[in-house]
Amino acid sequence: MSRLSGYYAEVTNDFASLAGGAEVALDVTVPGAKLGDFAMCSLGVDVVDLIVTVNVTAANTATVLLANATAGAIDLASTTVRVKVIPVDAI
Repeated sequence: MSRLSGYYAEVTNDFASLAGGAEVALDVTVPGAKLGDFAMCSLGVDVVDLIVTVNVTAANTATVLLANATAGAIDLASTTVRVKVIPVDAI
């Protein structure tokens, strides 16, 4: 299996408790990332029933969004958030 070249960053974050229907965003600095690049992320804990997305939102910045589509609050433990950005021209 080959690896796609790209840019990588990781940060440790302790997201606040997320009420039902709420969202929280985390900006991660990813040097080299550009608008239009592909992005993926992972968290070092079980995300329970949260919806997790990531997009390059500005030069060198990817925004990870956690959305709670449940009726109850979800409180994740402190965790490592990893972001990989693959330039669109690398695909």
